[in-house]
Amino acid sequence: MGWKAAQKLIPKWKILRGDNVMIIRGKDKGETGIIKRVIRAQNRVIVEGKNLIKKHIKQGQGHEGGIFSVEAPLHVSNVQVLDPVTGRPCKIGYRYLEDGAKVRVSRGQEASGSVIPRPEILAQRRKPRPTILGPKDTPMDVVLEKTYDAKAGIGMPDL
Repeated sequence: MGWKAAQKLIPKWKILRGDNVMIIRGKDKGETGIIKRVIRAQNRVIVEGKNLIKKHIKQGQGHEGGIFSVEAPLHVSNVQVLDPVTGRPCKIGYRYLEDGAKVRVSRGQEASGSVIPRPEILAQRRKPRPTILGPKDTPMDVVLEKTYDAKAGIGMPDL
């Protein structure tokens, strides 16, 4: 099974990494899990510990070969987010609170209409920002140096 691009990409994703979802179609139908990864180029998601397949990996330098169980991606239409109040699968809608914050809410026939919280794992970056300055990074003293002052005429172009 090779890499395949999706025919029509979903423009606005409502399912996020870290969401608690139920699989509604496939061999793991009815099981729940947490989304581990979202693959937007293929309209697919990977659910932790679900949709396991056997992968035959050839032995190479630095790693052993063998048969391993890995999580295969599921199409995003085959999973639904769980309602935090009822615990049943539901669709997702958006509403604005009184303070102007945009939040996700559960919607559908058996949905409670409650706010679906944003997963805490999204606060962490998947690739951490580099903390060590590289050769192409500008030093902070140069960044904070004031090079333009309109009143004093510093940094003004000669017209």
